[in-house]
Amino acid sequence: MRGLYAVTPDGVDPGRLRAALQGGVALLQYRNKKRDSAHAREVLRLAREHGVPVIVNDDVDLALELDADGAHLGRDDGDLRTARRRLGGRLLGASCYNDLGRARAAVAAGADYVAFGSVFPSSTKPGAVRAPLDLFGEAKALGVPLAAIGGITTENAPQVIAAGAHLLAVISDLFDASDIAGRARRYGKLFA
Repeated sequence: MRGLYAVTPDGVDPGRLRAALQGGVALLQYRNKKRDSAHAREVLRLAREHGVPVIVNDDVDLALELDADGAHLGRDDGDLRTARRRLGGRLLGASCYNDLGRARAAVAAGADYVAFGSVFPSSTKPGAVRAPLDLFGEAKALGVPLAAIGGITTENAPQVIAAGAHLLAVISDLFDASDIAGRARRYGKLFA
């Protein structure tokens, strides 16, 4: 796992999602605080057309219902060991905020990747705890892909990659761009 980890804004428009997928996405996280199975199925269909794995945020039940490629859980979204059992061979990601100990526990519980952030101030979660970039260097020993989230732009992304992030989880800088496909391509070139 390496590259742009696109995270959908709530109720993402299919046209905007299609543009991101056409630009190049390594992994897609379906995020929608209002559970909408029909919308989720449309997102999954579009991603599969482009060969992009889909991870469902916060909801193992929905991930299984959709036959998605995995789930991503935060601090209050359920037990990781239980999620690992239920998901079988599907991907399991865990939000670890700024906590390396939490990341170690997540990997021990079966997480396939861990996410740290907010690495920069974020308009999506303005009150989020900040994760220092040196955390990625410390976390390399975990032996799983490391995702960075929070305030990432094409301008600050090179320093996050240099710090050790394998995946850049991006919402606003991607989906608010006037040329979404072009923005996705710019992220892809950072990993070339």
